[in-house]
Amino acid sequence: MAQKPPQIAIVGAGIFVKSQYIPRLAEITDLIALKTIWSRTEKSAKEATEIARKVFPNVECKWGDDGIDEIIRDSDVVAVAVVLSGQVQVDMSLKLLKAGKHVLQACSEVEAALSNYRSLFNTPSAHPMWAVAENYRFEPAFVEGRKLVSEIGKMMSVQLIIDGSMNSSNPYFSSSWRRDLNGGFVLDMGVHYVAGLRMLIGCDITSVSATTSHVNTDVPPPDIISSLFQMENGCSGVFVLLVSTKNPKIVWRVVGLNGTVQVERGHKDGQPGYVVSLFNANREMKSAFYPYTGVIEELKTFFSDVSKASIQKDSTFEAEPRCSYAEGARDIAVLDAMLESGTKQGASVKVKNFRQ
Repeated sequence: MAQKPPQIAIVGAGIFVKSQYIPRLAEITDLIALKTIWSRTEKSAKEATEIARKVFPNVECKWGDDGIDEIIRDSDVVAVAVVLSGQVQVDMSLKLLKAGKHVLQACSEVEAALSNYRSLFNTPSAHPMWAVAENYRFEPAFVEGRKLVSEIGKMMSVQLIIDGSMNSSNPYFSSSWRRDLNGGFVLDMGVHYVAGLRMLIGCDITSVSATTSHVNTDVPPPDIISSLFQMENGCSGVFVLLVSTKNPKIVWRVVGLNGTVQVERGHKDGQPGYVVSLFNANREMKSAFYPYTGVIEELKTFFSDVSKASIQKDSTFEAEPRCSYAEGARDIAVLDAMLESGTKQGASVKVKNFRQ
């Protein structure tokens, strides 16, 4: 007899839940059953639930403290996707983990969070999974790009240029962004680009030296970062982030002794995605276009692991490492170091190396 898909809850009911999570979960109904959507307010919870009921007709709507308590007590809910603002999502995730739920969340404050996570359980095998929703590590463009990087010989240089990552036409650009804490805007956006970079190069960044500035007063400072970084393989690189230019261009480039790999944001037939190009030593070039599919791939991976963990209840089970909270922590640590270096007039700053 086939095992029923695990039942899950979504904590949060904002734009990303409505536009990305619910449609993507609708594509993997063989892996999960959406039981509950929660929000702080009744209105937003009901709005998101109404959308979800087109695919999950029995999904429940909960809100407020009582709603969270009901999710915690519900033994049928084995995993929760936490999609909240950075200020509250860590506390919420730890609360759910303590209740034995597997958690998938966006990444924010990490050092204390990891320490608290480890302290909740006596043995590693008792830990519910705490995963980071970082779709860049699951984008086929970066998976393929990493394979190509292994073909270009010894790494010589790495560049990441983000020219115009946000402007007022973006639906996520709102007064809430402008009120964010110093550096918060850069962290929210830049962490994804760093995740793509680390996925591509396949090694950690050990130290950075950066200068920062603030030009666009519509966003919190800083809105420009120019940084040099050193990698654990001995190679160096350049990271440049300009938040608000009018002609956005985002490019990752890895130069090796025998060629160059480039991943660039682009469109094909009106569909957004990435163009992955390989330039070999003979100046020949081949390229391929990969549409955005990272969100669905990360959700499939996480909930597949949830199903496996419910069957294989011992210490031999190993979740997908690209989902680990520590992996997301390392992305944030790179940007944290850049922001710190910016306040120290470009002094070299070591990047913290978090372990799961």
